[in-house]
Parts: sequence; C-alpha cells; structure tokens
Amino acid sequence: MILDVVNFGMPTLIETSTLPECAKLCAELGLDFIELNMNMPQYQLDKIDVEHFKDIADKYGIYYTIHLDENLNICDFNPYVADAYKRTVTDTVDFAKKLNIKVLNMHLPKGVYFTLPNKKVYLFSEYIERYLKSIIDFRDMCDQIIGNEDMKICIENCDGYEDFQKEAIELLLESKVFALTFDVGHNYAIGGTDEEFIMKHKDRLHHIHLHDAKDSRNHLALGTGEIDIKKYINLANKQKCRAILETKTIDGLRISAEWVKNNA
Repeated sequence: MILDVVNFGMPTLIETSTLPECAKLCAELGLDFIELNMNMPQYQLDKIDVEHFKDIADKYGIYYTIHLDENLNICDFNPYVADAYKRTVTDTVDFAKKLNIKVLNMHLPKGVYFTLPNKKVYLFSEYIERYLKSIIDFRDMCDQIIGNEDMKICIENCDGYEDFQKEAIELLLESKVFALTFDVGHNYAIGGTDEEFIMKHKDRLHHIHLHDAKDSRNHLALGTGEIDIKKYINLANKQKCRAILETKTIDGLRISAEWVKNNA
C-alpha cells in the first residue's frame, strides 16, 4: 500500500476553462485539490471572487493550492518590474489566507543571459551580490506577510539549477515559510541533475509535481513513460507532501488518476 498520506491534486487545464468545470472533474476523479494557475486570465487577482471560490470548494469537497505566475521575477534589475511582482505575491498571500490555502508554488527564474563565444553568462550570476540581496529582501518580506500562518512558498525545479539559484534557495530556506517542490518529470528530462540538491534538503520537501517522462518528453500520463512513479509517491508519503498529477490534458489526467487507483 503506497497511498497512506498523500493528497493528490490536479492542475488547471486549458480544457477546463472555468473553476466549476475544473472542480467537477477533480471530484469525479477522486482527487483532493486543484492547483490554481495564475498565468491564466480567469485566475488573476482582480478576477477572483473569494466567496465564489469557497462555494465551489464546499460544493465539490475539494481545496486549492496556487501556482504563481511563471514570469514572476522578484529579482529583476528594473525596480518597477520587481516591485510589481512582489506586490503580486503580497496580494496573493492575502487571498490565500482567506481561502485557507497552504501552498504557493513558485519558479525561480534564471533571468537574462549573454551568449559569449565560449559560454552563456547569466546576469544574476555576474551581479551575484545584487541578486542575492533581492532574494534576502524577498525572503524577509514573505516572513512578514505570512507570519505564523500555516502556509509555504514552495520553489519548483524546472530545467536544471544554476549555482546562483542553489545559493538563492539556500537563503530562502533559512525561513520557515519557504519549502521545495520536486517536479519529478522535469528532473528526469534533464538527466536527474536536480535530485541530489533536492534530496539534500528533503526535510524541506513539501510539494510534488508528479508526471511521467520519456527521453526529453515531459508531462506524460503516469505509467506511459520511464519514471519509477512508486518511488516518488513513497517519497511524498515519507515527507508528507501533496502531489499533483501534472498532465496537460483531461485524458492524461484520467489515465494518471486510474494509475494511482490501480497501483495503490
């Protein structure tokens, strides 16, 4: 038996354009939560009616996590841009408190790079002191706005950590309000190079994006690729993580939910 702790959820899909459609599918598949994708126009802060979201959650017996905008770059060297993203996080935390949301998932951008004849140079690495100061300022801001709430901002691995990102994550993890998301498909597609760093901090692992992969192809339905899915579900159980069945289609989600059911 592998499913003794994990709550399973689903992402917001292009095919489910409204929250009620998404929640109905979530409940139908026996899943626990929806990860609201704040890249989508219907999940922008100015479009969210808290009472409506509460009513939908109550009706279908589900809850929410949040995937912050993938463009979110709180370290942008343009202070007006960085301030807009920090305000977005602040306002999202306020909204999350009203809905008792426990997890905000976040990418950590690599930022702009210059391509030289023999290498790629990331500006965040070249101007590391300024970059890390922005990280510390963001960490301290999140400490203040989240306070003692039971809420985590979870940093997700994407396409291979750069050294400056590892250093930034180490600084963020000095705060109890930050944790890690392990995207197992992303990790597999780059040859598993992020796993060592994540497992070094497995006590801070709080959230898992679970999908299969084959070669460089990602977000496949569970059981259709090459990943040892049970290994990562067992990890989620051990670390008391939530896990999202992160496929991009309804069909893929159905196959994944059925795989979980049959392999429990």
